[in-house]
Amino acid sequence: MDSHSQDQILKEIPGLIRVYKDGRFQKLSGTDVVPAGIDPSSGVQSKDVVISPETNIFARLYLPKTTTKKLPLLIYYHGGGFVIETAASPVYHNFLNLVAAESNVVIVSVDYRTAPEHVLPTCFDDSWEAIKWVAQHINSNGPEPWLNDYADLQQVFFAGDSAGANISHHMAIRVGLEKPGLSIFLRGIILLHPYFWGKDRIGSEDEHPWKASMEDIWTFAHPGTSGFDDPWINPDMDPKISDIGCSRVLVCVAEKDLFKHRGWYYKDILGKNGWKGDIDVIEDKGEDHVFFLFKPSAESACTLRKRICTFINDA
Repeated sequence: MDSHSQDQILKEIPGLIRVYKDGRFQKLSGTDVVPAGIDPSSGVQSKDVVISPETNIFARLYLPKTTTKKLPLLIYYHGGGFVIETAASPVYHNFLNLVAAESNVVIVSVDYRTAPEHVLPTCFDDSWEAIKWVAQHINSNGPEPWLNDYADLQQVFFAGDSAGANISHHMAIRVGLEKPGLSIFLRGIILLHPYFWGKDRIGSEDEHPWKASMEDIWTFAHPGTSGFDDPWINPDMDPKISDIGCSRVLVCVAEKDLFKHRGWYYKDILGKNGWKGDIDVIEDKGEDHVFFLFKPSAESACTLRKRICTFINDA
């Protein structure tokens, strides 16, 4: 980058985004995409479906090779700090091909809109639109044949990593609040390295090198936020927390991850607020944030996917 361009930078969050004084921006990662199709190693099929013509939100659907009966449905929300990545990103495409094959589950991976073009709470609104779209298929007469033919809407799970885990949490609360009018049955949620925060530090958060960048990401993605105790980012400050509309929660954290302590604390938050379900928090030693996306063949990544499989299929 030349010195003139350097002078024009208003803000940069390393590895994520660069914003220029004239309003332009450049996303520094998470912009690569891969097409849907048939995964040669697993036989999983995928395709992209527009679920909201008004906003052009799409979802990438995954269908395992063995589909002799209706299968559980997993609605997945990708991570990326509410700023980068899409449902077509290579790391998510590869990860969800593996999950679909190993868990024998139909997947709807939601391509919600991201900041700065669409600041919070747009991503939450888009994510709820995707759930309502899925719910149209309850009597096998919705717009998407794969869901009509192969998805069991009485066996629905939400999952996501990082910012996507945050979204999954909020979508579960909304299901709990609107359950009488919703035709799907949410069995559980899977939060992988959830992006939660708060004004007061817990554990070793102050010592982590990512702390400042993480806080910059939040205020960038949600310029209108009330701060780090905003209920969108701090579940301990959400009066609706006990309304989570499922009976089972799986939280996975990583030993070296900045968000590890928040994942453990989530269990305490649910307990003290009267949520009556079962929650497990499992920590992967020696690993960092979303390691399973970048080294899918590692033993720890394979173990994490087996956890997902067990959680879904033992429901």
